[in-house]
Amino acid sequence: MAVAHTLGLTQPASIQHPKISFSAREIDVAEWKGDILAVGVIENDMAKDENSEFRNSVLKKLDGLLGGLLAEASSEEDFTGKVGQSTVLRLPGLGSKRVGLIGLGKSASSPASFRGLGEAVAAAAKNVQANSVAVVLASSEGLSNESKLSAASAIASGTVLGIHEDKRYKSESKKPQLKSVDILGLGIGPELEKKLKYAEDVSSAIIFGRELVNSPANVLTPAALAAEASKIASLYSDVLSANILTAEQCKELKMGSYLGVAAASANPPHFIHLYYKPPNGSIKAKLALVGKGLTFDSGGYNIKTGSGCSIDIMKTDMGGSAAVLGAAKALGQIKPPGVEVHFIVASCENMISGTGMRPGDIITASNGKTIEVNNTDAEGRLTLADALVYACNQGVDKVVDLATLTGACIVALGPSIAGVFTPSDDLAKEVFEASEVSGEKFWRMPLEGSYWESMKSGIADMVNTGGRQGGAITAALFLKQFVDEKVQWMHIDMGGPVWNDKKRVATGFGIPTLVEWVLKNSS
Repeated sequence: MAVAHTLGLTQPASIQHPKISFSAREIDVAEWKGDILAVGVIENDMAKDENSEFRNSVLKKLDGLLGGLLAEASSEEDFTGKVGQSTVLRLPGLGSKRVGLIGLGKSASSPASFRGLGEAVAAAAKNVQANSVAVVLASSEGLSNESKLSAASAIASGTVLGIHEDKRYKSESKKPQLKSVDILGLGIGPELEKKLKYAEDVSSAIIFGRELVNSPANVLTPAALAAEASKIASLYSDVLSANILTAEQCKELKMGSYLGVAAASANPPHFIHLYYKPPNGSIKAKLALVGKGLTFDSGGYNIKTGSGCSIDIMKTDMGGSAAVLGAAKALGQIKPPGVEVHFIVASCENMISGTGMRPGDIITASNGKTIEVNNTDAEGRLTLADALVYACNQGVDKVVDLATLTGACIVALGPSIAGVFTPSDDLAKEVFEASEVSGEKFWRMPLEGSYWESMKSGIADMVNTGGRQGGAITAALFLKQFVDEKVQWMHIDMGGPVWNDKKRVATGFGIPTLVEWVLKNSS
């Protein structure tokens, strides 16, 4: 992401992410040799008999080899297997230097709980600078073959994402030591190896997406974002091609809505279009993923002011584009057959200057519709308007757009759930099924047509914002004006889950669900 002379002379360090090798093994836990043997336990696994010995066979075996110290230590530390509890003990008597117990709560069946196990394993490995770790479930008998595959995959992705720390902007950084993870007792064979490879591909795409969002606006300009997109296309040039449109080309396509937002910035806009075509075979589905790409949002003349306006993290306003480009990277590696995918981002900054858009200006989108700008800080939808028109012109059957669009959606759903708006029940079903595999949280919201009244202008076709009530709904209704009736469309408002406020870092939200959704359309 090197840019000549950024403001503040900041250059992100080029850091190679250490590759962790994952393998599935069927081996006696007591014989495994390495730094940490991590055991995922549910609350029932911690039950003991009248002799204070574990009833669970895996824990009983380990405890026997450790002379009862595991039972003793877990009681002393009040470890009951609740979610978020973990204890790592250095005890002699096993092939492994340390044994860790990691709580999974009352039951563990969802991808999210196994990803949590992977993240806890990563945290334990970081703490003791471990090189090699094995993960085993105390109770895996109840799991079907399919569940074992998805558990192994989720553990692997949780570990990769848990180990990752974005240190490109720190002057000093320690490298994580973890080199290998063995997953025990969840089966072996080519099907599982394929699932682990898939987890690695998607995880590396999530890390790529996180790093895009983490990058500050003085480094990640629209030009730098376009360069990152082009880089993905050249890495996977057998299936991906890039077309980056300049402001002049966007003008020819009559994208007045997008260009109106970009007009105030010294950094020119870049309209990104990546195209995925499978290596061979016929095409069954044509899809478009559209991501909001505001590399910085000051609010424009309606400047963001006051506490809670979050202007300091407005570098995250390109989170939708990070999800779309992250998905492109993963799909470039996975190469699904039978599906054509367009990845579209109208990238720019929303700044303030004498050349900028004023409140009250009327702008004209590429489908000819006119918009009275009653608020320059409702700019994401103005860029998406032209991006959606462009997407529909590619002859696609389905479009999903993702945007950090409204504060209203965060007020409604909180920080970790994205709002979903679509007139299509079929498309909703597809995306929600994909999210069950990815473990990401979405909630379907109403597209209440009567609320469009508040979006009517006296002199143009519409205004761009309709007041505080139902703000996420009116934003979605606005976008609907720019989607072809024949195309199935979904809007995902992801302003909350794009960012982890506690850790002050990006999450990479959306990427695993989008990849799953494309694969569902491919099979």
